[in-house]
Amino acid sequence: MKGNEKVIETLNALLSEELAAINQYMVHSEMCANWGYEKLHEAHEKRAMDEMRHAEKLIARIIFLEGKPIVSELAKIHIGATVEEQLKSDEGAESEAVKMYNDAIRLATEMHDNGTRELLEDILEDEENHLDWLEAQRDQIAQMGIQVYLGEQTH
Repeated sequence: MKGNEKVIETLNALLSEELAAINQYMVHSEMCANWGYEKLHEAHEKRAMDEMRHAEKLIARIIFLEGKPIVSELAKIHIGATVEEQLKSDEGAESEAVKMYNDAIRLATEMHDNGTRELLEDILEDEENHLDWLEAQRDQIAQMGIQVYLGEQTH
């Protein structure tokens, strides 16, 4: 099925963000594992896997719409040197993703592409859940302090 070029272009922009997120979250995951923060390691790794599934779905949709998935261009990656910096940069990435998915849903709706709209709404829900989790971590740090928070992440 030949898709709208603007929709395909938007899907590729989202794909670029997802591919960057995969890399960012995997690096953060391994850094946390190295520091002994097993809970954070697992949480970052799970989010990276979620982003991989998102990328896979976007690639499949682009191909379905007879477009060419662009996997060689990544959005900018922000690696945090500390847990707090990691959470802040991940929160920024998820915030941007939520905005981009909302804009893309609007475009798909305007182009009467309900299949793409439904896919994007499904991914948006995951991104909002990721953002909610990150905001909760930053709230916990604010409430209990970084040392207590990090102590909770070791087991």
